[in-house]
Amino acid sequence: MIPINESITYNADDQDLCVTKFLSLVNAVWPGEYHEQFTKEAIQKTLNITAWDDKELVGCIRILTDGYFFGTITEILVRSEYRGQKIGRHLMELAFEHSPTSLFIGAQPGKEHFFEKLGYTKSIQSFQKKKQRK
Repeated sequence: MIPINESITYNADDQDLCVTKFLSLVNAVWPGEYHEQFTKEAIQKTLNITAWDDKELVGCIRILTDGYFFGTITEILVRSEYRGQKIGRHLMELAFEHSPTSLFIGAQPGKEHFFEKLGYTKSIQSFQKKKQRK
C-alpha cells in the first residue's frame, strides 16, 4: 500500500476526463472489455469527480442526475494500491457537495458500512442522502 500522501489532487467537475485514463482505472478495478467510444459518450453524460496522483488517475466517482429530482452514483473507483488513504471518502464528500440533488447508490454486498459511515441511510435496495430541492 502506498502511504498516505498530500500529492493527491481532486477535480470536482472533470469535464475533460480522458477516456483512455478512465478505462485504465476501470480495468484496474473491474477488468473487462470496454468499448472506448461508448465509454466516452457515457462519461460525457455524468458529473465526473476525479482523484489524481500527478498525471495518474487513481480514483473517480460519476454522478448521473436529472438536475432536480434524482441523482445516482454510477460507480466509485479507487485503484487498489491507493485504498486506505480516504480517497473514496473524499470523493463521496465531493459528490454530495457538488450534486444538485439527493444521491442514491447501490452498495456492493459487504460495502454497506462504508456508506453508512458517510451518513447514507438504507432504503429499498439502495442508499440515499437527502438534499433539499431548490
